[in-house]
Amino acid sequence: MSSPPVATVARSPRTTQPTANVERLRAMLKQTLRISVTDGRIFVGTFAGTDKQLNVLLINTDEYRVGPDAGTDDADGRYVGQVMIPWRLVVRVEMRRGEAQMQGFAEGDVDSDDESMYT
Repeated sequence: MSSPPVATVARSPRTTQPTANVERLRAMLKQTLRISVTDGRIFVGTFAGTDKQLNVLLINTDEYRVGPDAGTDDADGRYVGQVMIPWRLVVRVEMRRGEAQMQGFAEGDVDSDDESMYT
């Protein structure tokens, strides 16, 4: 038995150029991001993309807890793999210095402290 033919639709060529914001996001793909969320956790992982609601997808991600409720065993973090972080929980997004330039991206501006390895 053969399977029925599959209809394919040719994609129409893009008629407009991507906006500057789309180009900034595209430049961030496969870069290491550090994302702080409202409950005090920090996720460090490789940026894989966003969805329409601007939820952030990270792969190869480690989770760290900071603040008074962080235990001593969380100093090394824990590997969580692939995570989808809702944009409404994002407090700060930072990119590793030297990978690509990024200015303020979340609610707060990116930390400009020269001591920080992220900016």
